[in-house]
Amino acid sequence: MNLNNIDYWGVLLSFISACLISYLSVPPIVTLAKAKMLCALPNGRTSHQGAVPTLGGIAIFAGFIISALLFSSYIVFPPLPFITAGCLIIFFSGLKDDIFIISPYSKIATQIFASATIIYFADIRITNFHGFLGINEISYIYSFLITIFVFIVIINSYNLIDGIDGLASVIGIVSSFAFGSWFFLTQHFQYAVLCFALAGSLVGFLRFNLSKKQYKIFMGDTGSLLVGFVIAVLVIQFNEFNLLTIGKYKIESAPAVSIAILILPLYDTLRVMIVRVMRKQSPFKADRGHIHHKLLDLGYTHIQATIILSVFTIVFIFIAYQLQYIGILWLTLILFVLATLLYLIPITLILRKLKMALLSPSKNVDKVNETNEQFLTEGK
Repeated sequence: MNLNNIDYWGVLLSFISACLISYLSVPPIVTLAKAKMLCALPNGRTSHQGAVPTLGGIAIFAGFIISALLFSSYIVFPPLPFITAGCLIIFFSGLKDDIFIISPYSKIATQIFASATIIYFADIRITNFHGFLGINEISYIYSFLITIFVFIVIINSYNLIDGIDGLASVIGIVSSFAFGSWFFLTQHFQYAVLCFALAGSLVGFLRFNLSKKQYKIFMGDTGSLLVGFVIAVLVIQFNEFNLLTIGKYKIESAPAVSIAILILPLYDTLRVMIVRVMRKQSPFKADRGHIHHKLLDLGYTHIQATIILSVFTIVFIFIAYQLQYIGILWLTLILFVLATLLYLIPITLILRKLKMALLSPSKNVDKVNETNEQFLTEGK
């Protein structure tokens, strides 16, 4: 590896600059948000105390987009203007939702528009199923529609895991490093810059997201939608580039490995949506049915729950990498079976906790009833 190569330094500097820009942007954003009362207030689903600004996505966007543009300027990267345009569309949609609140259907319409921009102008799309179910190349229309679907799923999956301090940021960092390492090793430096710029902006933001002091802030929809959008671009290109990659860095079963990297948002979203539909509720209805809420119910702190879920994500990535040669279908099935078994652990512990509480003295009856009612109404 030639460390004098500007590409290598560009990737490193994109991370550092994004981290600094995001870190330095948060304090003035918090001050402005508090002055204008653009804050999240505690409610039945949240566990924070007091009013917390929700505009952290502005800092993430600033760190990511400035660094990506700055350190991609020396690389031939034709898709960059269109990726930037898509990010801007998502950014303003999320910002509007954080300030005024817009309907889920309006957000999805905006996501479709941003995704279509990327697909049509940058030609970033899924063109091949890698032999999954015997399917390889697909027609343009199917490619267009499937890619739109992938964007919507990943964007909203990341949005839905943004329920406790640090989780969306850390999972975004893990995903960015996973994809970024592969892009770097295969010398796709343009996308490595995007990965490490995103990771850097999330690291700079994370310091304040985990804080309990003056400058605590949430990323809001501005941040979570943007992270999901960029990750979706990286997932698509990771799979497309693997079709042409040869040698030791080629990833077999690339679609399944992508699922492993995104296992937490994808599995948790799928499970929650199924439960809501089965209960004849809107799939967009907010509740406390996510796996991170289960860990909080067991008494873990936000940081502890984030660490647990992040470690599980890394373990899933390692498993997928080791089992990449067994095929997409089998690897995907193994990942979802393992995810289901791991999800059942906190459920089993919660049930045991309820059982023990029911056998406790009557002074705990009110607490037991409250916990039991919550358990039943959230589809646990």
